[in-house]
Amino acid sequence: MFRMKTVLAASAAALLSMPAFAGDIMINDAYARASGMNAKAGAAFFQIMNHGTEDDRLIAAKSDASKRVELHTHKDLGDGVMKMMEVEEGFPIAAGGMHELKRGGDHVMFMGLNAPFVDGETVTVTLVFEKAGEMTVEIPVDLNRNPMAGGMQHGKPEDGKMGEGHGTMTMGDGKSN
Repeated sequence: MFRMKTVLAASAAALLSMPAFAGDIMINDAYARASGMNAKAGAAFFQIMNHGTEDDRLIAAKSDASKRVELHTHKDLGDGVMKMMEVEEGFPIAAGGMHELKRGGDHVMFMGLNAPFVDGETVTVTLVFEKAGEMTVEIPVDLNRNPMAGGMQHGKPEDGKMGEGHGTMTMGDGKSN
């Protein structure tokens, strides 16, 4: 019985460590966080890679984790002042390109959390793309990730490595990919 639980736990961990694919769009290195147990807001970060030949755009995100979900960015107002703002037009993902949602930059914002984000649990988020359609992503909550390190193993551009992936994704029909 213990061995079966170990195998199941290892399988679940392996699923969370794999990049998420759907058609030509891949979600990689996803994680979510809130600033604390009493936080009213949280955010999700990840890489969106477009392996297709057509540009696409992330135009919305939906989740039951909060009362409101928006696509956000930070704008430098000068003199060290940053303002967070909604990006109503969404984030473009060029054909063959990558768009990174990261702390201090573009991100998915959860406002009015329905429950605290608990380290090690997941947040279900449906990403809406202009061309690829809806993709449901199970994003792990990581409250301990170092914002300066980014949590990724970045390779040098010449070695072709993109980093380790986390998070799982299913299509809008509930089937895993």
